[in-house]
Amino acid sequence: METTEIAREVLDTMLGYLGFVAKGEIDLSRDETSLQVLTGEPEPLIGHRGERLDDIQYLVNRIVQTQHRGAPRIRVDVDHHREIQEQNLIEEAEHLVERVVHSGEAAKMPPLNSYHRRLIHNHFAQHRQIKTWSPSDSA
Repeated sequence: METTEIAREVLDTMLGYLGFVAKGEIDLSRDETSLQVLTGEPEPLIGHRGERLDDIQYLVNRIVQTQHRGAPRIRVDVDHHREIQEQNLIEEAEHLVERVVHSGEAAKMPPLNSYHRRLIHNHFAQHRQIKTWSPSDSA
């Protein structure tokens, strides 16, 4: 059985124990390492700032890693919450870049977790007019 199939079963079982039923199914994404839960009530699964979704993802990965050492990391999303969050973050960064290019002055984004910092660095890696760095990079 493939790692993503095991992760799908683990997630489905976990959601069942928590009393949630995914509307239709848990979909595999194009990259085969993401699971998308489609539900009519995403808020209880996402939590206030996504912390519950992070916890669910962490548990799914721990269980899968226990069964298959070296398995790829599985990303869990609910009603495209993470996709929308990442798209909004990139749009915010692009607006900031426009200001930087126009003014020529450096600017800061609010503190980001390591995943989001990497997302921003990678998004602007080929940009010719700006350079991104994290505070720990400049030390």
